[in-house]
Order: sequence, then C-alpha cells, then structure tokens
Amino acid sequence: MNLQPRGTLSRRGFVERSLMALTAAGLPMWAARETLAAQQAASRSKPRPFGTRVSRMDNLRLGAIATGSRGIPVMMDALKQPGVECVAICDVDQRHIDKGLEALRKKNITDVQTYRDFRELLDRDDIDIVTIVTPDHWHALIAIEAMKRGKDVYCEKPLTLTVAEGQAMVKVARRQGTVFQTGSQQRSDARFRLACELVRNGRIGKVKRVEARIGQNPVGGPFPELPIPKELDWNFWLGPTPEVPYREKNCHYEFRWWQAYSGGKMTDWGAHHNDIAQWGLGRDGDGPVSVEGQATPFSTAPDCYNWHPDFTVTCTYDDGIQLVTMAKGENGVKFEGEDGWIFVNRSKIEASDPKLIDEPLPRTAVRLEVSTDHMGDFINCVRTRKRPICDVEIGHRSVTVCHIENIALLLGRQLQWDPKAERFVNDDEANAMLSREMRSPWKLEV
Repeated sequence: MNLQPRGTLSRRGFVERSLMALTAAGLPMWAARETLAAQQAASRSKPRPFGTRVSRMDNLRLGAIATGSRGIPVMMDALKQPGVECVAICDVDQRHIDKGLEALRKKNITDVQTYRDFRELLDRDDIDIVTIVTPDHWHALIAIEAMKRGKDVYCEKPLTLTVAEGQAMVKVARRQGTVFQTGSQQRSDARFRLACELVRNGRIGKVKRVEARIGQNPVGGPFPELPIPKELDWNFWLGPTPEVPYREKNCHYEFRWWQAYSGGKMTDWGAHHNDIAQWGLGRDGDGPVSVEGQATPFSTAPDCYNWHPDFTVTCTYDDGIQLVTMAKGENGVKFEGEDGWIFVNRSKIEASDPKLIDEPLPRTAVRLEVSTDHMGDFINCVRTRKRPICDVEIGHRSVTVCHIENIALLLGRQLQWDPKAERFVNDDEANAMLSREMRSPWKLEV
C-alpha cells in the first residue's frame, strides 16, 4: 500500500476546498488557481503568516469604537485574526455597549473596559488598533484623534462626510505613518478584483462607460419628536452636527438618509461601487474632471428624509470615459467597452460573452493586489507596516467621487472638477460645500 504523508493529504484537501470556495463564488477555475497561488506567495513573503501562533507579547490590543448593528460584526471579524484581543469598547448608547459585551462573553472574553467617550478609550497606551463604525459624521474626528495617539485604524466606509475631512485624514495618516484600512470590503472580493483585472487588460476593449447601480434613497417622514432613550447620549451622538430633536428615524441605522449625517445611497452604496469603478479604470489616486446629474426632489421639511429618491449622475474623466452612478438597475457595477461588457456584484460576475471571463489572462497581464480577507489584510499590514488594499487615500478618493456627485445634484448644474487640486474649477459656491462648519466644541484639526 502506497500511503502519502498526512501533511500532503491535508495540504491537498486545503487546496481543493479553497478552489471549490472560489469557484462557488463565481470565478472560473483559472482565476481561482491564480488567486490561491497569489495568496500563498504573499503568505510566504510575510514575516509572520496568519497561520502561525503569535506570542502573548505580540498580541494586538483592540479598542472597538461603536458596537451597533455593524460595529459588532466588524469587532468580531478582528477577533478572528490570530493574536488580536479586545480590551475596550465604546459607544454613546448603553444598549450597544451591552450588546457588544454580550457578543464578547459568548467568546469567553470578559476582561473588557467600557467607555461612553472615545477620547477616554484612546487615552489608553495599551491599545494598538481601533475599529471605527460610527455614523459617517464622526469618522474623521475619531480617526484623526486615534492616529495622533499612535493607533492604527480600520474605519468603515463611507470614509468621510466631506471632501475636506478626507484630505485631513490622509495628511495625518501620512505624517503619523498610520496603517489605515477603509472598510470597502469589495476590494477583498475575488469577483470584483477579477472584473477589474479583465477591464484593465483590455478584455472588453476600450472602456466607454461604467455604471454604478446603487439603489434609490428611501422617502420618509414627517417623523415625530420623541423622548430621548435614557441609554443614549443624544448630544454626543450629534457631535459636530446641528442640535435637533431626537426622532428615532434620524439616529442609528436611519442616519443614512439625512444630509446632516451622511450622503444617502450615494455614499452608502456609492462608496462601494464607485470604488470598484475607480479601481477598474486605474484611477485610485485620481478622479473625474466634470460631473452633472438629474434627480427627483426631496423633502425640505426638518422632520423628513432629505436625499433625492431617484437620481442619475454622470462623471466624465479626462479620457472621455463616463462613470454613471444611478438609482435604478440591478445593484452592481457594469463596465462597458467597445468589445463587450462585464457586470459584477456580490453574488456573481457575468459578461456579454462568457469567453470574456472564461479565457485565462496571459502571464504578462496586469495583476492587481490580492486580498480575500479584508480585516486579515489590515491586521497583517499592521504587523508588516505595509499599506492595506484600501488605504486611507484610496478610500478618500473613492468617496470624493460620491461627494462631488451629491454636490452637483444639490446645485442642479454641471461642475468642473480638478482632481489634482481636489477643488471645483472657478466655482466658489461648489467649493464652499467641500467642507462643513462643525458645532462647538468640535473642529477638524490636523
């Protein structure tokens, strides 16, 4: 009997399971094999692969800032990484703190300090990394303070509420040498990377147009004023935004549909899909040169959602390629070229002709960075001091596209954009909307 070593069988089983998972995600076998090979090569090149044990001295101590419906999964994702331990959580709502503690107890994690003020958490010298999963209007202030205090940062998308906030975050990150991952997880999805590689290598010919289909903004209101829940520090939740009554539907998840706190679907889903559009076009450090759009009106009442329900916005790049961000159509990104199209979303990748996907790229083809674990990429970069796959500047540039699209809709006219200067051309009114005044005592300091 010819028996193989147990290690060989385990190795073969691991490879087969990995290939099955990738093909189940919609990748052709050639792309699945290349993805797995790239992952293995990257692991061998790193000083401490994730599969090895990390000594107690090397543990990374996490402070989780905001533990709401999205904050807890992000925190738990970080704790799946070898050598990461949670020592503190923070939220302005005691209900979220309690849910965060409950999730940790289920993993037998009990030695955790809780805070209501993120600054007290950041005062701790023993915290190495933070996750920031607050509403959008808090991202910049918390991330900048964390970076100044020497923490590495994982911040959910959309990265910012304004263009000026993103510029400040990039400046501080570069000065401090911060490892900063934007939570644009589609960069770590093999389907999106394959779509972008195919487009970059001319598989659909010269690109003419990209559609980012992101869904409509909801319509809601008027919403009644309600008593503030005893567990919630409403004033702290509002932070730098204007003081307004608590309405339940202007807090927590529903904050997305209010201009004071977010950019609506344009930043909620647009930050994902415009990010992929920029990646596929090779425009990570760049942007369009003009933007214009049309939209249905939104309510101007102070007690209603106030983003455009339906919209279509066209950004034009200096080579004539158009990025159209739209409310209608199947959610996803569609690249259209002279020789066909490729569509990708979180469940599939398809093309006008299956051969566009099924035929392998040549060995000389342009290859993009491989990550199939977004949080894992961040943690590894914290240890190696490399820039993550969706570094702060990439996150800033991608959401900038969303911000200028919203500004064009709000002003109702075509705008010219200078992506190098990151300002509108000869338009004081539009440039005034690149930043916002913050409610005292909060201010953007770099």
